[in-house]
Amino acid sequence: MFYRKNLPGGERAMRTIGGVVMIAYGLFGMPGLLSMPGTTAGYLIAATGAVAIVTGFFGFCPMCAMVGRRLPSS
Repeated sequence: MFYRKNLPGGERAMRTIGGVVMIAYGLFGMPGLLSMPGTTAGYLIAATGAVAIVTGFFGFCPMCAMVGRRLPSS
């Protein structure tokens, strides 16, 4: 099944970068902040980061498609 891309290039890059940051934060934690490494919350944050990377890589977001978001036709 093929999907039409519904994320512009800039947003795709930001989702990929943000996903990497969320994985690092979830798995390793950051001193002085609420997340601690090795907790359920940390693993959930890392999983959310993985989803962000996948949507950024493929350029398709199912939630954006549900609300009817599309890229402008060129």
